[in-house]
Amino acid sequence: MADDIPASSGPKAVATRLSHLGRDLPRKGGRPVNPPIVRASTMLFERSEDFLQRGQHRMELGYATYGLNGTETQFALEAMVADLDGAYSATALPSGLAAITGPMLALLKNGDHILVVDAVYQPTRTFCDAFLANLGIETTYYDPTLGADIAKLIRPNTRLIFMESPGSLTFEVQDVPAIVAVARQHGILTLLDNTWATPLFFRPLDHGVDLSIQAGTKYFVGHSDVLLGTVAARDRALHERVRLGCGQLGFALSPDDAFLALRGLRTLDVRLARHQASGLAVATWLEQRPEVARVFYPALPKDPGHALWKRDFTGASSLFGLELKPVPQAAAFAMIDGLELFGIGASWGGYESLVQPTLPAKLRSAVPWQGNGPTLRLHIGLEAVEDLIADLERGFERLRAHAAETPEPSPP
Repeated sequence: MADDIPASSGPKAVATRLSHLGRDLPRKGGRPVNPPIVRASTMLFERSEDFLQRGQHRMELGYATYGLNGTETQFALEAMVADLDGAYSATALPSGLAAITGPMLALLKNGDHILVVDAVYQPTRTFCDAFLANLGIETTYYDPTLGADIAKLIRPNTRLIFMESPGSLTFEVQDVPAIVAVARQHGILTLLDNTWATPLFFRPLDHGVDLSIQAGTKYFVGHSDVLLGTVAARDRALHERVRLGCGQLGFALSPDDAFLALRGLRTLDVRLARHQASGLAVATWLEQRPEVARVFYPALPKDPGHALWKRDFTGASSLFGLELKPVPQAAAFAMIDGLELFGIGASWGGYESLVQPTLPAKLRSAVPWQGNGPTLRLHIGLEAVEDLIADLERGFERLRAHAAETPEPSPP
């Protein structure tokens, strides 16, 4: 860790920290259990001199200068996330995508080059291919399994390496320490989208990553009703670059959303334990199904990324993918559309189970997708495992019935 990361004097157990962090706002008399929602645009100062000097303090932790810079509610959330990530500080932003695009825009300029993992979240790819390209910033996508061989893709103008581990849709695990070692040799900053694992199951900064990114919309909030992103920086200089850049872009988190995120984080430990147990149970069951070609879930021993996951992670969340054996696409749709407990939706991390059809072949450029059947992504929520499995069992019955009616498989 960097020398300027404040040492924690509080309890070390994460379950205890989740219950008590971000609640030490100064207050006379009694105090509420939860930090209050502080809404503000204008901040008032006692003296003209303090007002004129406010710009010198806007990067100080918890120093309020204007609503865009945050209020006590946002500061409490940021302090909590920084502690969980082992960071110098964190910046809370209005969406997970803002937590990706904001740092990129803050750290890149015309003529720069960025390396991005080929299995990245689709909106990240879209931003690189459209917005960054229009600014004269070139993106190269790399094989998720590349590891230290990423060195062969580095150019003199390469400024950032963006990782996402496991990757979206197909869940490849990256060799993060190997990539970080190469990046440091070349003076390149590293960013990692860690939404799948959260800081409870993987702490990127402990593995040398410079910026840890979370779509807090998912597991942090836990109830599918708030958009949130966080960026945790390993040192003060990097934190100030990111926070200043995001502020200049006008990114601001609502205090109400910060409050709901804080409330969600209090139960993150117990929710993730349930998500992990249920996710592993359902994934293991699916792996045995005759209709399933393979399950993309690093916690399964047969998964290609299992060894790296076991080495670097302390747990697995409840999001995974699967490939069906070749059947018509209509048969896969019949399976999905009739599910009662799985909503069809693109997000995840909430208490409800979700499913969506995926098309990984359309989102790869560095390594062609090798698959023969339809692919799905599942998020396992907090429902009873036996009910979810029974729902999926009925789904497979519909799939077999439709496949029998239309035996010709769709092209991969």
